[in-house]
Amino acid sequence: MAQIIDGKEVSQYIRGEVAKGVSQLLDSSGITPGLAAVLVGEDPASEIYVRNKRKACTEAGIYSEEHKLPAETTEEELLALVQKLNQDPNIHGILVQLPLPDHINETKVLRAVSPDKDVDGFHPFNVGLLVEGNPRFLSCTPHGIIKMLEYYDIDIKGKEAVVVGRSNIVGKPIAMLLLHRHATVTVCHSRTRDLGEVTRRADILVAAIGRANFITEDMVKEGAVVIDVGINRNEEGKLTGDVDFANVENKASYITPVPGGVGPMTISMLLWNTLESAKAGV
Repeated sequence: MAQIIDGKEVSQYIRGEVAKGVSQLLDSSGITPGLAAVLVGEDPASEIYVRNKRKACTEAGIYSEEHKLPAETTEEELLALVQKLNQDPNIHGILVQLPLPDHINETKVLRAVSPDKDVDGFHPFNVGLLVEGNPRFLSCTPHGIIKMLEYYDIDIKGKEAVVVGRSNIVGKPIAMLLLHRHATVTVCHSRTRDLGEVTRRADILVAAIGRANFITEDMVKEGAVVIDVGINRNEEGKLTGDVDFANVENKASYITPVPGGVGPMTISMLLWNTLESAKAGV
């Protein structure tokens, strides 16, 4: 039976470290880290995320602003707001909540965020630094995964890691982070041939493909560390991951549950990046 990797526990530890760092920064320089969230339209999931972020900022001592814009906001209006936040000395991190309405070019907006305040780690400049091996801001979910592995003393060096999913938000950056920690990394996707044959080689298996219960027991090596990034709703409307947890749990050495695994880490690492951005400006 696998040991459960408790994302809530790791997240609380990280938030405690951030709160200490915020207090120390305030004492030494008088600076309070500031995070601005921009939300366009009324996506319910986005509103929940932003509300949770605000609460987490308050607990950590981080100043936070919310800019809620109507769905009919033009691209030019949104870009003007981003530019204003880029120039605001009290704001060290800018989060543009996705998805944006169809009439707004997401790529253009994300690239408008200053690389110095890109606490999501999405700007091409910061992605380039990550690939180079000298990252400034790490994408929050992949960084959270690394922190979970470190918290549980799971060695990465020399291990065979398989990432199922190639998104810019999770799949590609976690592959890079594992590679930089000396894992041998394979990235799979929906067109990978004999996917199960590849995943069965994994000492560390990261599932980030967005399909409920996609990773089944026969696709997992005995004793593998299984990280489930998926957030899906099954036919009963219950939250479930990309991994068939009930069966894979019996085969893995460590496994993250859904909910309560990777999810809580994302906001914690956003706070971490905001603190790092504020410290860099001192």
